[in-house]
Amino acid sequence: MDGSVVVVGGTSGLGREVARRYAERGAEVVITGRDASRAEAVAGELGGSVKGLALDLTRPEEIAGNLSPVGPVRYLVLAAIDRDENSVRDYAMDRAERLARLKLVGYTEVVHALVDRMDERSAIVLFGGLAKDRPYPGSVTVSTVNGAVSGLVRALAIELAPIRVNAIHPGIVGDSPYWSAKPAEVLERFISRTPLGRLVTMAEVADGVEFLLENTGVNGEELRLDGGWMLT
Repeated sequence: MDGSVVVVGGTSGLGREVARRYAERGAEVVITGRDASRAEAVAGELGGSVKGLALDLTRPEEIAGNLSPVGPVRYLVLAAIDRDENSVRDYAMDRAERLARLKLVGYTEVVHALVDRMDERSAIVLFGGLAKDRPYPGSVTVSTVNGAVSGLVRALAIELAPIRVNAIHPGIVGDSPYWSAKPAEVLERFISRTPLGRLVTMAEVADGVEFLLENTGVNGEELRLDGGWMLT
C-alpha cells in the first residue's frame, strides 16, 4: 500500500482495533492520542510499522505542527471521541465546547493539515454515533455534534473530490472497553431490543471502516452499524 493509514484516536477502543487490523497486514500505520508516551507505548504493543504521535483535537492550533512527521496518507480514520454527558437543564458550556471543538473543528483541521499528502486513491472515515438519531437524557451535545458529522461528511466529499469521505455510526459495541464494563443487566436491555440477538463487536465495526475505506464506489455515505437496534 502506498501511503500510511492514519488513525486519530488510535490508542484505545475502536480506533485501536482499526489500527491493529492494518498493522497486522503490514501497512504503515500512524496512531495518535492525547498523551505522547501512551501513543508510543500502544504503537509498540501493536508492533509492525506503527508510529505513535501526540495529538489533542481540542487544541486545533497545534494539530498541523503535531502531524508534520506524517508522510503520504492513503487512509485517514478520525475515531477520537469524548463522552460528554450534558443536559439543557444542567448545561456545562465548557464540556459542550470541548466536544464540539474536538469533533467538528478538530476533525476538520486534521483533514486540512493532511489533505495535501493525499491523492485520488485516498479515503477518509469519520466516526459519528447513533445518538444523532436516538437521543437520550444527557446527550444534548453528543446528539447535536454527531448530527453535524453528517453535514461535515457531505461537505468534505464535495470539497475534496475525488478523495472519498464517509462516516460510520456504531451502535452499542458490546466488547468495547466502555460497554463491556457495564453491568450485565444494562447490556441485556439493549440486547433484547436488537434483532441480531446480540450487540455488535469491535471487529464488526472495524469491518465497516475497512469497507468504507477500501470500496472505491462508496462516497458521501453514512454506515449505521448497530445489529438492527435502530429498527426497534
